[in-house]
Amino acid sequence: MPVIKSAKKRMVQNAKRRALRFPVRSELKTMVKKALTLIKEGNIEELKKVLPKVTSVIDTACKKNIIHSNTAARKKSRIARGMNALEKKV
Repeated sequence: MPVIKSAKKRMVQNAKRRALRFPVRSELKTMVKKALTLIKEGNIEELKKVLPKVTSVIDTACKKNIIHSNTAARKKSRIARGMNALEKKV
């Protein structure tokens, strides 16, 4: 436990920020995993329904500085690339 007053304050701030970031990060992980699973399964119809929500969640996490903008772009790109590969197969 911190002894110095500023360290105590930082601990409280970090706890609050973590509580605010956690739901967004959790939803981000869930949606990305769902999209990647759909790609592996080859379920393109369901993926087309989920894709707008996934990109929205990724953009939200990026806007709130939970993930870096390049990370967001990479995730969206990989999902889109997977969907395009599925469309070419069918």
